[in-house]
Amino acid sequence: MTDFADMLAGYRRFRNTGWTAQRERWGNLNEGQNPRVMVIACSDSRVDPAQIFDSSPGEIFVVRNVAALVPPFETNPGRHGVSAALEFAVQVLKVGEIVVMGHGKCGGCKAALTHALKDAPPGEGGFIHNWIELLDGAREKVVERFGDDQGRDAERAMEHEGVKVSLANLRSFPCVRVKERQGDLKLVGAFFAIADGRLHLLDEASGEFHPAPLDA
Repeated sequence: MTDFADMLAGYRRFRNTGWTAQRERWGNLNEGQNPRVMVIACSDSRVDPAQIFDSSPGEIFVVRNVAALVPPFETNPGRHGVSAALEFAVQVLKVGEIVVMGHGKCGGCKAALTHALKDAPPGEGGFIHNWIELLDGAREKVVERFGDDQGRDAERAMEHEGVKVSLANLRSFPCVRVKERQGDLKLVGAFFAIADGRLHLLDEASGEFHPAPLDA
């Protein structure tokens, strides 16, 4: 697809195939949703969770933003979009799992590592920099390990650390912390490598990511 006209053509295909073929399913979804999993992913156009996990409408509750970030629990005035979506998923939909999915070649993580937008005014990169300041602590770890090297290995380390930051921030929310402790909620760290299409899962005990099995 290159423009909205192409998207409209896709909509017509959807109406003639996907929607019509699953009319009963869409009728049920019209009555409400009951997803069991929340996915927090990046806005990057290459990493659509529904496509990666081959999910149908109504199966996953998705929040996407720059670098798949979750801010820490805060009560200060502001527009807490991610926090509101999290609250809705956990308290209203009562999802049983939350997956934080980072990805390869993430522009937000790269900008956090390089500080390329540090002095940009709002509207010219400043909003992005203010958002990815959530990764400043992770950046310190990467710089400590790689020094001035900002090559692909450092970028990958930054992408992995970003997932860990969001998981830690999720646990700063009382509702998440309590439900996880009670066994009603599970947190999962994941990383999708665009280069080879492989999903990697975080072992929080070791801090390492390992390829998800391809066989059930």
